[in-house]
Amino acid sequence: MRLPMKILTILTVVGATVLVGRSVPLEAAAPNIVLIISDDQSYRDFGFMGNDLVHTPHLDRLAAQSARYPNGYVPMSVCRPSLATLLTGLYPHQHGIHFNHPPPGLREMRKMTADQYRATRARTDYLIENVASLPRILAQHGYACLQTGKHWEGDYRTAGFTEGMTLGRPAKRLGQVTGTRAQENGQSVAHGNGDAGLVIGRETMKPIDEFVDKCAGRQPFFLWYAPFLPHTPYDAPARFRKLYEGKQVPRHLLPYYAEIARFDETVGHLLEHLQRKSLLSNTLIVFVTDNGLRPDPKRPDRQDLRSKLSPYEDGLRTPVLIRWDGHTRTAEHRQLVHTIDLVPTMLAAAGLSSKITPRMRGRDLLPSATGQKALPSQAVFGAIYPNDAVGLGEPSRDVRGRWMRAGRFKLVVPGPSKPPLPLALFDLREDPGEEMNLANDPRHVARLAEMKDTLDRWWRPGDDSKVTKRLQP
Repeated sequence: MRLPMKILTILTVVGATVLVGRSVPLEAAAPNIVLIISDDQSYRDFGFMGNDLVHTPHLDRLAAQSARYPNGYVPMSVCRPSLATLLTGLYPHQHGIHFNHPPPGLREMRKMTADQYRATRARTDYLIENVASLPRILAQHGYACLQTGKHWEGDYRTAGFTEGMTLGRPAKRLGQVTGTRAQENGQSVAHGNGDAGLVIGRETMKPIDEFVDKCAGRQPFFLWYAPFLPHTPYDAPARFRKLYEGKQVPRHLLPYYAEIARFDETVGHLLEHLQRKSLLSNTLIVFVTDNGLRPDPKRPDRQDLRSKLSPYEDGLRTPVLIRWDGHTRTAEHRQLVHTIDLVPTMLAAAGLSSKITPRMRGRDLLPSATGQKALPSQAVFGAIYPNDAVGLGEPSRDVRGRWMRAGRFKLVVPGPSKPPLPLALFDLREDPGEEMNLANDPRHVARLAEMKDTLDRWWRPGDDSKVTKRLQP
C-alpha cells in the first residue's frame, strides 16, 4: 500500500474528552459529522490503495490519518440504492429503494409531461419519508444537517435534512451538472439525482463553507458531501489533466483520472476549511464511495460492464476511512466491512447508540477504529437490480442476482429479473480479477451449498421490507 511521500499536518490533535465505544450524552461533546461520498470511482483508483498513477494527495493524507478499511462493500453497485443505504443503515430490499428510476422506467418517463414525470418520481417519496434516517435522527437531537450533491429522494427535507441544495425541481440551465433534462415535448424536468445540488464541488463549495461558518461553535452539524464527482461528464479543467503529464496513464483513463484529481482537490478544500475554523478536533470524518466504476476502453464515457451495475469488485468494493482526532487510530483493518455499518457507527459517535434500530443489521465500527476491540470477521451481502424498477415494493421480483463474500470467496446467485446474472463462485485471493468461475468445480460443491444457504438466510425481503403494504396510490 502506498501512502503519500509527503504528509502535511492539517490539524492539531486535541486530547480526547469522550470515551468512544459506548453511547455518550449528546451535550457532553457532540462531534460534528462529515460524510464524504465519491461518485463512480473504483476502489483501485486511489493513491492510498496502491495506485501510483492517480493524483489523490488530499485523500491519501486523510487515509494516513484514519482508520482504514480497504475491503469495504456497497450493497448495490449503482448510486441511488447505495446512497439510500448510507441514509438509512438498511439494505435496498429493506428500504425499498433498489432502483434509480421507478416504473415505467426512464425511457417511458421521458415521454411524459413535466407534471406526470414529477408525480411519477414523487410516488417513491414515502420510502424515505417513513424511515428513521440518519439526518432525521441527528436533527431530532440537536444537529444541523446539510445535504449537498447527489440526492435522489426529491426535496432535501424528505430525507430529514434541515438544510439542503436539492429541491426536486428543474434548474434554469439544462445539463447533467444541473440534473435538468428536456422531455420529448421540450419541457424541463429534474432528472431526479440531485438537481441544484449537483453543482457542489464542480462549480462551488460556498454552500458548505457558509454552513460550517454558521454552525461553528454554536451547533453540532452533519454534512452530506456527495458531489457529482468523478462521475461523467468528464469535463475537468485542463489543469487537472496536466497533473498526469509524463505519467503512463492509459488514454481511456485520462479524462476519468482528471475528474478524480478534481474531486480530491475539493476534499482538500473541505478539510482545510474545517481546520481554519478549529473544528477538526471534534469532527468525525467518514469517506466512502457510492459504487465503483471503470471506464470502457472503447467508450471512455461509459462504464466497463464488469464495474457499475455489476456484482464484480470494480462495482461493489470501496475503501472506508474513519477519522476522529483523539479517538481513532491510524491503522489498517483488513476485515470485510459494509456501508450498512456506517449509520450505526455515526450514531454511536454522536452518543445515540440507543437509536440504532433492530432493522439496522450493520455494526458499529468505532471499537475497531479506536483500537479498543478487534473487528470480528464476518460475511458481507448485497443484491443487483435493474436500473429501472419493474414494480415498487417487490425486490424479490426485481432482483437480477444476490451476492455475498465470506473470507476469500465470493458467491453470485441468479435472480428472476432480466438480464439474470450467472451462478458464480470466485476465489478472490487466487483470482482477484474474477476470471475463473468455480461454481461447477466439484472441489467446491460443499462450499457453494453452504454459502448459498447463508445467502438465503440473509435475504429476507418479506420480513424486512414491508414496502408493498406501504405503497402510495
